Amino acid sequence: MAEVLVYVDHVDGAVRKPTLELLALARRIGEPVAVFLGAGADTAAPTLAEYGATKVLAAEVPAFDAYLVAPKVDALQAAYEAVSPAAVLVPSSAEGKEIAARLAVRTGSGLITDAVDLEAGEEGSVATQSVFAAAFTTKSLVSRGTPVITVKPNSAAPEVAPAAGAVEQLAVTVADASKGTEVVSRTPRESTGRPELTEAAIVVSGGRGLNGRENFHLIESLADSVGAAVGASRAAVDAGWYPHANQVGQTGKSVSPQLYVAVGISGAIQHRAGMQTSKTIVAVNKDAEAPIFDLVDYGVVGDLFEVVPQLTEEISARKG
Repeated sequence: MAEVLVYVDHVDGAVRKPTLELLALARRIGEPVAVFLGAGADTAAPTLAEYGATKVLAAEVPAFDAYLVAPKVDALQAAYEAVSPAAVLVPSSAEGKEIAARLAVRTGSGLITDAVDLEAGEEGSVATQSVFAAAFTTKSLVSRGTPVITVKPNSAAPEVAPAAGAVEQLAVTVADASKGTEVVSRTPRESTGRPELTEAAIVVSGGRGLNGRENFHLIESLADSVGAAVGASRAAVDAGWYPHANQVGQTGKSVSPQLYVAVGISGAIQHRAGMQTSKTIVAVNKDAEAPIFDLVDYGVVGDLFEVVPQLTEEISARKG
């Protein structure tokens, strides 16, 4: 069976959930081979093996931290040349998509981004995408080279499938051309204690209907009651009510959680493009004609300042 490279997204050896999802998808089309870059391969290997990695190609090179992206592309290209895979799967983060695109150019291969499903076809790997602001669903097939595919988080459920997962060292040569952009400093991101927006199983987002920054505590309280990430519409972000890093939409982040709750959001196409692939969508809006209601599974027509506190209180009471 052909091997499939899976680029591992991790934090100091702790494997992040999107990688486990990729391993599940990879098994549909071949044997997953994990590519682990940086420190912590021995820590990550048992988890990768538990979820289906037949082996782990590991490389720890100072250039991965010292320079932006390109040295990691050198390493992934080295893995590509060593394995000759049937496909390469990469998480659809900002960095992941850049790495995938650079690898596709180097290998003369077709690139598919933001896939939401993957299956084996007679002519190769078939990727499902949500396109044109999530108005259409397409199935795409790479016609040249080895498919390089980035997959959106929450597109598949991680599946335990124990495999060998033996760690093998990957020889990497970092080209001088890959050292053009040096990292001179880093500032740790402040933790909110909430899940990462693009990876969260539940997202609660607030919009223009909140009428100000001071009212976003309603969204945060509801999110915390269900262990959700907090999102915001473009209108709320542009007004300075919430950070841009939390923006959901065509010019923000795309999310695909199991549950998406839109509070005080009208549902303009810009926002819908970033959340329309959510499995279940709930909206709270006082305007019964708001476009968001054309999209939802459950809708509440009402004043969010009355509905949200009651909902939060009821959830907290049931948890207690």
